[in-house]
Amino acid sequence: MIHGRDIVIVGQQPWDTSIGSNCKDIALEFSRHNRVLYVNAPLDRNTLLRQRHEPAVQQRRRVIRGEAPALQAVGPNLWVLTPDRLIESINWLPASELYNALNKRNNRRLARCIREGLNTLRFEHFILFNDGDIFRSFYLKELLQPEVSVYYSRDNLLATDYWQKHGRRLEPRLIAQSDVCVANSGYLADYCRRYNAQAFDVGQGCDAALLAPTAPAPVPFELLGLPEGPRIGYVGALTSRRLDVDALLAISRQRPGWQLVLVGPEDEAFRASALHQQPNVHFLGPRPPEQLAGYVQHFDVCLNPQLINPMTIGNYPRKVDEYLALGKPVVATRTEAMAAFEDCCYLADSAGEYVEFIALALRQDSPARQAQRRALAATHTWENSVAKIYAAIESCYARRAAALLTPPARALRHFTRLSA
Repeated sequence: MIHGRDIVIVGQQPWDTSIGSNCKDIALEFSRHNRVLYVNAPLDRNTLLRQRHEPAVQQRRRVIRGEAPALQAVGPNLWVLTPDRLIESINWLPASELYNALNKRNNRRLARCIREGLNTLRFEHFILFNDGDIFRSFYLKELLQPEVSVYYSRDNLLATDYWQKHGRRLEPRLIAQSDVCVANSGYLADYCRRYNAQAFDVGQGCDAALLAPTAPAPVPFELLGLPEGPRIGYVGALTSRRLDVDALLAISRQRPGWQLVLVGPEDEAFRASALHQQPNVHFLGPRPPEQLAGYVQHFDVCLNPQLINPMTIGNYPRKVDEYLALGKPVVATRTEAMAAFEDCCYLADSAGEYVEFIALALRQDSPARQAQRRALAATHTWENSVAKIYAAIESCYARRAAALLTPPARALRHFTRLSA
């Protein structure tokens, strides 16, 4: 275990995100035994112009103007740093020396903010943990000189247009220059291993509060008003690039007596989909993370209807753990990552199989199966996942120690000649 160390976390998800966050959960686990500085991404000019009225942007503007502190304690051994400098929006530029220069300038601005936080907290000999921040943190190893730099891959970022443009060139270089790479699935670990031999699959954790709820939550009022029938539920972002709208339509049309409940924000394609014309489909909108278990507890079957594409193929199904932790039957798309759940979930290869497996799950559910699901989810804790991250970091220290003990090749050859 890494114990009594200083850890700096940079990444894509801010501390005040409204959705579940691997990075935040990892930070909380790190902070049980180490001091942790969690760095929010700096505000960029494009976000400032387009989202100036959003509460998160307003808060960052207050920090930049000096009206709010940049550094805040949010828990024992855990601080959040909001950078007090604006960075430029440069993703629209082509790959060029100009882009490289401006990106390094953005990195320098972020590094200065981080260095000020380090000085305030008296962090020394720290570990840098980068949650997939390819651009803004590309030069931080060089600029901050951490004792160990760790790159964390939890998504196939290059499947999206924004990250693909410069990420195809920069992410492999960032992986290669990191001391250690860790990933939350075997697929992503294999990807990282193409560029860095020190890449490890560290799995995924689940919110510990879901593993053993103290008492059943009351039925949310939106569910009380639904027609009679099994509640088939999904909780999470409703994103057409990740979820199979056709499978959801097939479920609602073929089983009008089932109530399909979707909890989460919708993208444009979902808002325009025929699902909104189905009387047994109920969109409840986004809910705070702490309320989601209350909905899942009152679903009869839970879904993870992923599309299979470059964006989703390597994803670890975080929400499946959260469903299983509450003992719920799960029907999900068969993917490489879902193979680990085959004994506890129904894995569908088509829209028709979704309907078939939901019906089977409703018939087969039992207290014994619920206990089996909870037991599996209980092995997927953040404590276990972070222990694997610690082991990966320790392997870096071990390699360095071994290198110090190994005589340089030239000296060894000289000693051999003298001995002969």
